[in-house]
Parts: sequence; structure tokens; C-alpha cells
Amino acid sequence: MSLRSEILDQPRVLSQLLSSRLEDILCLARDLSRKDFEFVFLAARGTSDNAGLYAKYLWGIHNQLPVALAAPSMFSVYQSPPNLRRALVVAISQSGQSPDIIAVVQEGRRQGAVTMAVTDDVGSPLALAAEFVIDTDTGTEKSVAATKTYTAQLTAIALLSAGMEGSAERLKQLECLPDLVAGALRLEAQIEGAVPRYREMRQCVALGRGFNYATAHEWSLKMKELTYVVAAPYSAADFRHGPLAILESAFPVLAVAPDGAVLADMLEILQGVSTSFGADLTIISNVEQALQLATTPLRIPLDTPEWLSPIVAIVPAQLFCYHLALAKGIDVEHPRGLQKVTRTW
Repeated sequence: MSLRSEILDQPRVLSQLLSSRLEDILCLARDLSRKDFEFVFLAARGTSDNAGLYAKYLWGIHNQLPVALAAPSMFSVYQSPPNLRRALVVAISQSGQSPDIIAVVQEGRRQGAVTMAVTDDVGSPLALAAEFVIDTDTGTEKSVAATKTYTAQLTAIALLSAGMEGSAERLKQLECLPDLVAGALRLEAQIEGAVPRYREMRQCVALGRGFNYATAHEWSLKMKELTYVVAAPYSAADFRHGPLAILESAFPVLAVAPDGAVLADMLEILQGVSTSFGADLTIISNVEQALQLATTPLRIPLDTPEWLSPIVAIVPAQLFCYHLALAKGIDVEHPRGLQKVTRTW
């Protein structure tokens, strides 16, 4: 499949995941509720690391679990791991092949911690190292830039959260997710028409907050992978603490600002960078007030719940990067210097 076809395949992938893996993940949630752990220690790289950032907010807010993001080199290079005896050690990896991520799970299990892998390959070394495994069930993703595997990871994380909380309401909201993603995909023609004006862009920032801090990171990563633009992700709160000074007239700012608890803060900073600096804003939102601030407004479905918005909002961001790369004459199927599976030590 091509990159575009894999982006467009996401409603099907998420529908399949929700139907085929729902009971397995709910059973896992029940098993975890009987385990004795106090915090989550999460290891991942690249796109999967951004999925982990979503888990940090989601499991913290809805499941009251502190989530620490691992430094895998402590395990592989320095061979001096922290104490994990009271942890749920979670590794997220599409391929399940990276030795440093596997080392985190192996050490967690050696110390007697509860271990779990979230992966698309249940026969991988990572899956074999973990006590529990969530199969994201996406099928083969051939494109180097991860798209459907990322939204599948987020959906699995969301399913586990709702299952651990025992929330029938949130499980019901998950049923609507494939339709919400399909709605976001309908922005493609608008995005294709909008991106040529950004062909000469060399740098930008990506802003988000709360659940969508992960989206800012993933959008930034896709900009770098596919368009070769230097894209820096920031929390809208952190952006005020220094990085704001880089702005000038027409500086490109990518922002994710759906309805929810952090909307007021996002509106405040977006209004400021627009009126005080004259920044060029591309905004993904379902709120009219935010979209009116944008040079390029990208409207996601109105009824997108905030906790699921990262799964929906990343879709127009993926399309933005894909079409911008085409407008720049870049071969999106063969990003320079990259390969599908990256093994780090």
C-alpha cells in the first residue's frame, strides 16, 4: 500500500481493532486491576514515543496512574536500570524489534514488575519478552512514515484506559471513532489546495496542550520525516517560557486546539501569536473561534470527545504533511536516510 492509501485505511483499521480486540483488551484491563503496581514505566521510540505521551496524559487523567517515560539507554548502554518493582512496565513498538526497548521489558520482568507490550507483531521479541501483549492488529504497514499504526496504538491505549476505569460511557464513545476519523479524512481536498503556499517553508513550530501535546509531537515528527522541514513541538504553556521569542511576521505555526479543558489557554496563545506577531496559523479544531484565527483552518468533526481528539486530529496533520511533501517534489515512499524498522541499542 502507498502512504496515502494507508492514511485513508485508518477508519477500517480502527473499526477492526475495536471489534476484534475489544474483549481481549477488556480482559487484560481486568487482569491488570488485580496486579499490584503503583505507576507506569513506559518505553518507546519515534512515533510510538508520541503514543506513549498520549498514554501519559490519558492514564494519568482518567486512571490516576503516574506515567514515567523511560530512558532506554539506562538499560542498554549504561546497564544501570532504575528500581521497577512497583511498576507496570509498558513498551510500545510497531515492529517489536528494537533491542533497547526489549531490554526495558526484560529488566522489568527480571525485577518482578508487571510487563506489557503494545505491538503489531505478536511474534516479535518484544511481545515474547512481555507478560501481557496488546495486538494492535493493523496488518502490514509498508510506508516508512507510520500513520495507521500510530492511530491504532492510540486506540488500544484508549481502550485499555476505558476498560481499567470501567467506563461504559467512554467505551460507547470509542464506537464512534472510525466515523470521526472518516470525517477528518474528508479534509483532504481542502488540504491539497492549501499546502502549495507552504512549499518554501523551512521551519515551523507545532503547538498543543493536554492530550494533544502528543499530536503536536507527532505532527512535528511527520513534518521532519516527510517534508524535511525543521519542526519543533511545544506545549502551549512551555512555548511562553522562551521559545515565543522566535516568532516573527508570517512564521508558520501549526496548532491543535479542539474543544476541551485546555481550549481557553490555546485560544489565548493563538490570539497572541496572530495579533502580536502576525504568525501564519494552521489550526486543527472543532471550535469556530479557533478556526477563525487561522490562515489555514482544518475543521474536525464537532462531536469529537477531547480524550479521543488526538486520534482524530492527527489525520489532517498526516494529510498536510503528505500533500506538502508532494508539493515540494519529495518521494514520500522513500524518505531520505530512513527505513521502516529502526533498531537502536
